Amino acid sequence: MAEKTKYSDAELQEFKDIINGKLDKAKKDYELLRNTITHGDGNDTQDTSPTFKVLEEGASVLSKEEAGKLAQRQLKFIQHLQAALIRIENKSYGVCRETGKLISKERLRAVPHATLSIDAKKNQK
Repeated sequence: MAEKTKYSDAELQEFKDIINGKLDKAKKDYELLRNTITHGDGNDTQDTSPTFKVLEEGASVLSKEEAGKLAQRQLKFIQHLQAALIRIENKSYGVCRETGKLISKERLRAVPHATLSIDAKKNQK
């Protein structure tokens, strides 16, 4: 029997559901991070009252920087998930970009935006 070269529509739908679930959660997480950076979720006095505590201000800046980095990573993750949805639509999803063979279902369930099989990923190092 010939080796499978692409996933069936039913299998692609399963992956699409997984990706959409992860995408919804990722977008919510991104919004939380954005609100942390911009203080969009609070009605406190943080942005109106003067603070003379340098250490507190330094910690605040550091946590904003960390939240900014996390937000950037989250945005990149969202973009990868959206690209995976496009690959599902054009039926090229799940095909390793190095070997041209199918990426295992187990890998795609764990990392639904993967574009490399485990073997190709190991050879990349």
